[in-house]
Amino acid sequence: MGFTKLVRSNAFKPIPNFVRSSLRIACVESDQNTESPYKPRKHHILATNLIISYFEKGLVEEARSLFDEMPERDVVAWTAMIKGYASSIHNARAWECFREMMRQGTNPNEFTLSSVLTSCRDMKVLAYGRLVHGVVIKLGMEGSIYVDNALMNMYATCSATMDAACLIFRFIKVKNEVTWTTLITGFTHLGDGIGGLKMYKQMLLENEDVTPHCITIAVKASASIDSVTTGKQIHSSVVKRGFHSNLPVMNSILDLYCRCGYLTEAKRYFHEMVDRDLITWNTLISELERSDSSEALLMFQRFESQQGFVPNCYTFTSLVAACANIAALNCGQQLHGRIYRRGFNKNVELANALIDMYAKCGDVPDSERVFAEIADRRNLVSWTSMMIGYGSHGYGAEAVELFDEMVSVGIRPDRIVFMAVLSACRHAGLVERGLKYFNAMESEYGIEPDRDIYNCVVDLLGRAGRIGEAYELVETMPFKPDESTWGAILGACKAHKHTGLISRLAASRVMELKPRMMGTYVMLSYIYAAERKWGDYARVRKMMRMMGNKKEAGVSWILVENQVCSFAVSDKACPCAVSVYSVLGLVIEETREADFCLVQEAGT
Repeated sequence: MGFTKLVRSNAFKPIPNFVRSSLRIACVESDQNTESPYKPRKHHILATNLIISYFEKGLVEEARSLFDEMPERDVVAWTAMIKGYASSIHNARAWECFREMMRQGTNPNEFTLSSVLTSCRDMKVLAYGRLVHGVVIKLGMEGSIYVDNALMNMYATCSATMDAACLIFRFIKVKNEVTWTTLITGFTHLGDGIGGLKMYKQMLLENEDVTPHCITIAVKASASIDSVTTGKQIHSSVVKRGFHSNLPVMNSILDLYCRCGYLTEAKRYFHEMVDRDLITWNTLISELERSDSSEALLMFQRFESQQGFVPNCYTFTSLVAACANIAALNCGQQLHGRIYRRGFNKNVELANALIDMYAKCGDVPDSERVFAEIADRRNLVSWTSMMIGYGSHGYGAEAVELFDEMVSVGIRPDRIVFMAVLSACRHAGLVERGLKYFNAMESEYGIEPDRDIYNCVVDLLGRAGRIGEAYELVETMPFKPDESTWGAILGACKAHKHTGLISRLAASRVMELKPRMMGTYVMLSYIYAAERKWGDYARVRKMMRMMGNKKEAGVSWILVENQVCSFAVSDKACPCAVSVYSVLGLVIEETREADFCLVQEAGT
């Protein structure tokens, strides 16, 4: 393998000087005198160093070509290839390289095994990981901390339980911080936050060194089980250990308060933070989008005033969702313009948020336009968002057509998609089409309808006046009907003035459930009044008064000078309430005078 062939590469320039010098020396006879300060190295060592350099530069194919030309390949060269493939996310090639190495009779070392186990973990192929585990046992490398940690990580990621990972953990004699962090992370990612916190507590009891990364995982475990009490304890230990200046740790604690619904604490903690990055701002804006969308938009204005911070796709996704929540179309359009200027318009998740925002603001044509712009990148959420938009505005035929088109391009619908198309059929009165989709869920796609799907179909039949069929469906449901189910039956009976046996049965069943929704009591009173059952009517009305049930007030939003203001009936919380009601009084007087004049003109 000559020097010229090794250094020839169109994409990898320049070759490091130490590599060039070593390669030149390798071509000189060993007995020849030289003044070079570099010590000669063997060819396979030089080639291995160059392979590592290629992988660091992302030149995977060049690394493979050089590896194939090597006449001698030791375990270090094989390990360099396997580790390089794994770090470049070419996990399948890493696995094939490991198999080739074993076939040629080269035994792996601990670094080879840890690298290939990393690839098995990333591929989430448990069978491959078990084969490597067998090699580990065969070669007697169970005691290597690198191998044991990699095995734990692989089992924690690829298995449905933590049993295998815990078994390996128990046999590790000398554990390090990576060992503990791997186990805590495994429990947390499997959704067992309690198990993760138990291991974190055990780690503290054994006086092990706690790293910032380990604390971050423990905080995530607390957030996953909504345990703000444990999170506050960890927060105190963070301050005690001097990690309060570690930004990833601080961000995880902010996320804990947000996820657990402690918004006041989250905002206070945010303002106390000395350092903030984009993740910090995104975390708070995302939580405000769910709890107070107007404040999320105001927070973004503060964000823009900060030097050095540039919003990313995640920021804009939260902001667009905030505009959708309060139907702030003008603000959403301005954000859409910024998204285009920053080149984020090709991001599918952001496009999905825009589709939903325009639909919720009543601008279906713009939803269709955004949907058309991502024709080659649509995912299941894209189709679902557009279908929900059509359905909520009564475009049932368009939603049905979109569903059929989605299926024709090979995208398999899930339960949420079926809920969207069935809701569209319900609002548009497409009963037969809706029943067709309902029957196809289990027969064609193997999806069992849940309670919400059944309630939707009951409402679909009830709205069409097919109350008998709706009641039969309720009786055949695989689970006990709830208040919403009987409420749909009662609503259909009220709408179609049905006062027969079904309305009485539905009324008795819903009373047995002790309904909590105000609308259910109202429909019951209407049913009893229609049947002239004044005693039952009075009893329902009395129950409503005794329980203190009040219908949820409708809220409206208005955009004034780029600020969203909300108001309800008899709302006096507005700072300008006196002026508003004064102007409203003048409008009422003007209306009365206008009506009086019209009456006089009609009389003459």
